[in-house]
Parts: sequence; C-alpha cells; structure tokens
Amino acid sequence: MAGQTSIDISELHPSISHPNVAGILIGKTDVRSFPDRKNVGTDRYTFGFTLRDSPDFFINVSVWGSEGYVAALSGSISVGDCVIVENPLVSNKDPEKEERFCPTTPSPYRLMTTETHSRVSLCTNTDTVDRLLPLIHLPVKDFRDFYSLGDIVANGQKLDGSVINILAAVKSIGELRQFTTSDGRRGQRLEVKLFDDSVSSFPLICWDKEPVQFVQSLIPRESVLLISDAKIAFDAFRNGMAATVFSKTVITVNPDTREASQLFSYVKEAAESGALDLDERAEDGTVDSITDVYTVSQLKQKAQESAELFFGIMYSFVSKLDLDSSITKVIRTRCSKCKFMATDDVLSCTNQFCPGKGQTFSATTGFDLLVDLTDHTGTLHGCSLRSPEAEKMLGCTTEEFTSLTDDQRTAMKWKFLLERCKVYIKILPSVKMRSGIRGLVLSCSLADPGEVKHHMSALLE
Repeated sequence: MAGQTSIDISELHPSISHPNVAGILIGKTDVRSFPDRKNVGTDRYTFGFTLRDSPDFFINVSVWGSEGYVAALSGSISVGDCVIVENPLVSNKDPEKEERFCPTTPSPYRLMTTETHSRVSLCTNTDTVDRLLPLIHLPVKDFRDFYSLGDIVANGQKLDGSVINILAAVKSIGELRQFTTSDGRRGQRLEVKLFDDSVSSFPLICWDKEPVQFVQSLIPRESVLLISDAKIAFDAFRNGMAATVFSKTVITVNPDTREASQLFSYVKEAAESGALDLDERAEDGTVDSITDVYTVSQLKQKAQESAELFFGIMYSFVSKLDLDSSITKVIRTRCSKCKFMATDDVLSCTNQFCPGKGQTFSATTGFDLLVDLTDHTGTLHGCSLRSPEAEKMLGCTTEEFTSLTDDQRTAMKWKFLLERCKVYIKILPSVKMRSGIRGLVLSCSLADPGEVKHHMSALLE
C-alpha cells in the first residue's frame, strides 16, 4: 500500500479501490466522541481535516477509531503539514451535514479513514512536500469575495448571524482563558484583535482547541489572514460586532493575493511608525486606570469565581526576589517570534513549533523574574516580573545589572525584600500554576505608609 503512487483529489471516485492521497492540511477540527450504536455503552472517536493537493481541489477527511488512536494521530499532525492518506473510503458528500459543519470544498466527495483499514502519515518525499507547501497560502474562496473590517462595522447588525469571509491583520493575541461549564465540561476561549486600514481593533473569538493552538502560533503585526466562513454576530457586551471561528472556518495566513499584499504593506508601515503602539496603549489603558485594591485571599477568591482576567492593586511584601541568583536566572534571552527561551550562544530558535522557523533568528533580552507577594492573608507565588517593568522597579537596565558586583545585587534585593510595596497586578487563569492563577506585575514600588494604612484599614473593616 505504501509503495503505491498517490491519486489526485480531482480524480477521486467511490469506485477506486485502495487509493493513496497526498496533500497539505489547510484546516483541522477537534477530537470529538459519539456513542457507538453497535456497541452500547462505548464511544467512537473522530476528528476531521481538510486536505489540498492543487490550487483548485481540496477535500474533507474524517478519521475514526479508538480514543488512543484518534488522540495520537490528531496530536501528530497540524495545519501546514503534508500527509499521505492511504486506503481511505471515498464517499459522496452528505450536502446538509457538510454545508453546516465542514469547510466548503470543490470536491463532490469526502474521505473517511478508519483505524483498522487506513493510514495517515507525514509525507517524507521532498519533491511532493515542495510542490504542496505553497498551496497553504492560496485562499479557499474567491479572493475578491471578502469583507474588510470597515465593511463589517458599516453594515453593523445587518450582518448578525451571517457567515462571511474577512481579510484582516492580527494586532494582538489575548491570553487563553480556561473555564468549567455548569455541567462540569472544561472549555477555553481565546480572543484575537484584528485590524486593517479602516478599523483599529476588531475581535475574533476561538473556542475550540485546534483553532486556539493555530492562532497562538501567529505573529501579531506580521500576519494577514483571510478568514473563510467566519460567524458574525452582534456582541451586546461590547455593543458591537464580533467574529467567531467555528467548524466550517478555514484561515489562510498571508494569502497570495494582491489585496492581502496591500494590507501587509499597510501593516508594516503602521508597525514601524509606532501607530500601533499608541493604539494599544490607548486600548489597554495605564496602571492609573486600575483602582480596585485586593488582599491576596481576595485575589484568589475572585479568580476562582470567574475565568476572566482582571487587574488590581496590592499592598504586599515582596517575600521572594532572587536577584543574587546566577545571571542566567535573572536575565533571559527569548525568541522574538514565539517568546521561547534561547541561549546567547544559539543562533536559532529551539522551539520546533516556532512560527519564525526558517527565518532569520531575532531575540530580545530582559529581566525575567518570578517574585512572591505576601500579606496577612497569604502569598501569591511565582508572579512574573519582566522588562521593562522590572527595569523601572530596580532602577537599572540589564546592561547595568550585569556589571554590578554580588554585594551590589544583594543590596538591591534587600531594598525591596520584606518591604511593603504597592503592586499593580494583572491576574490570569493558568492551568500550570497549582493555585490556578498567574500574576503579572505591571508596576511595583515602595509603598507610602499613609496610603497603606488608609487602604488596609478599609480592607479590615
């Protein structure tokens, strides 16, 4: 079976036996389970992907099997991978199901693979891979059939409930928010801010794991997206429109079209001029806009009640500040593209999933500290304090810090350690932390005693 040559998607037909199909993944859905009608009490597992082998043809593939097989296969392939599908079943599309739940494809057929009869594996033929890779940048819809963000805003609620194509650039990628539904199911939500030359910020929301992982790999201010079949709805909370990725959506990154190229040029200019930084600061506000004061226990309590990120002020002691650790633990170099840690002597990113893989390596160096914050109600462990906030707090740059003696670093540490500080903090849900939350220090300075007394007495009342 493995030695058989592959057949083009355009030539597939249900009468063909034991076909092999090679293509590049342009879309992928989450693993899901369904009750097995033949074996009552057990579940069948499945996930789907969309495979493309030419500018004009792509097809939906569904994978079925045991939980272990389906989970392992899903974890081994991603959008952008070139694969060989061996011995799938070729069947006619079910128009109603396909139109509602799957990406729209030009093929009249769909492929089904099973654990017992089929095989899906990464393609190792370099000629085939080289031929397939450019297809990832081709739109799956007519490249002129899209809305700009200005069009969406102008149409407003007339588009509520529509499924449309959007051309826009990635401005920023939000924090992943984990939550548990009332019936105990775990979920996640990720919001991406899009922009173009007509609108400075527009929300794109992802709920499923696959699109979440995919958009987390994108590079803000460098990625133009053609989002085919996004759901548009009026968001009452924002009093504006929002787009959502769902099972029909296919996202093409930096599509090979004139319109996308023009938008990319605008994005580059806006980023270089600093216009985007001004936009972002205006949106996120400053620490001056944070006014709610919390104790450690109140922060933890609020975080348990809601998966939303929030901001607050703490009057707490810095109970851990390892400035006299080795320099490599205090100052770290990270890949500019994926923020993966890098060593000074490595001239490439070691993260195999880095979106900048194959490009010129660029890195940023800065303070990368974990601090503990303690008050009379408890301790918030492992709060992240990074440059430039750390430089403001310590009153020195990374270059100046590296030239200090051990004694000078210890003296700097004791300037803050066990001192009452005023800390502006951003609290995020985190599955990695034992407490379930992570703190990001936005500003930290020695507190004014009168201010502390006023706020602490109010908290104790």
